[in-house]
Amino acid sequence: MDRKSRLTEARPPQSVTAHILVNTPTFMALFMGSVIAGLLFALPVFAQTASQPMPENASAQSYGDGWECDIGFRLNENACVAVVVPQNAYDTNRSYGSGWECLHGFRRTNEAACVAVEVPEGGFLDPSGERWRCLRGYIKVDDTCQEIVLPANAYLVDPSYGSSWTCERGFEATGDQCTAIAVPANAYLNGTGYGQPWTCERRFFEQAGLCEAVTIPANAYFDDASYGPGWRCDRGYAASAEVCEFINVPENAHLDRSGNRWECNRNFQNSKGECVLNN
Repeated sequence: MDRKSRLTEARPPQSVTAHILVNTPTFMALFMGSVIAGLLFALPVFAQTASQPMPENASAQSYGDGWECDIGFRLNENACVAVVVPQNAYDTNRSYGSGWECLHGFRRTNEAACVAVEVPEGGFLDPSGERWRCLRGYIKVDDTCQEIVLPANAYLVDPSYGSSWTCERGFEATGDQCTAIAVPANAYLNGTGYGQPWTCERRFFEQAGLCEAVTIPANAYFDDASYGPGWRCDRGYAASAEVCEFINVPENAHLDRSGNRWECNRNFQNSKGECVLNN
């Protein structure tokens, strides 16, 4: 084989060269990936086992190449030292955290001690075992539980809001006492916690702190609306001052929906109190 043939055989086919040029982004991505991979392999590995041997009381990790301290031990300057469980505490047998927890009725004060929770008189240990709360009938004041002084005619309520007591029905709080509510004649106590504590009976209305009887005129009936005189005229009558007067319905008119006024029929209009044809 002559020299020209050997050069021709060593040169890559034109189609392969064109494919590489056409896929230049792909080629560059592959090239950069190879470079980054080479750099990663060249960098030092900072795993715990890369630069020092596994210490005592340690075991290989379940995954990866590192190691970790055994349960009951904690890492301290490349060594696994035993967890010191303080008095009134127990070993958690866990590989994370401090390795111990305080017993029920004790609380942690710092990183190495458990002290007893001091429950004051009138209090009880919280179910968490780390704090206390006051019994019913007592209220927390600083580090003590003080007994609630309950006035006459009062009872205990949930102290999470407002006062720890409230007055019985028929009484209202006046300072630290429960005083009787003065209910006027013809009235009754209502259940609202605001405004007037009493309400007038039916057919009575409030006036100057008393319940006055509603005077119903002839041709009227009692109306318990919260506004108005307390009565309404019958159908066919209209209110005039304190009486109900008969309504004279003009020709071509009729009583309206209320029954206390009149209006013209269709195609008629009101003109000086009469209904005239609407031409």
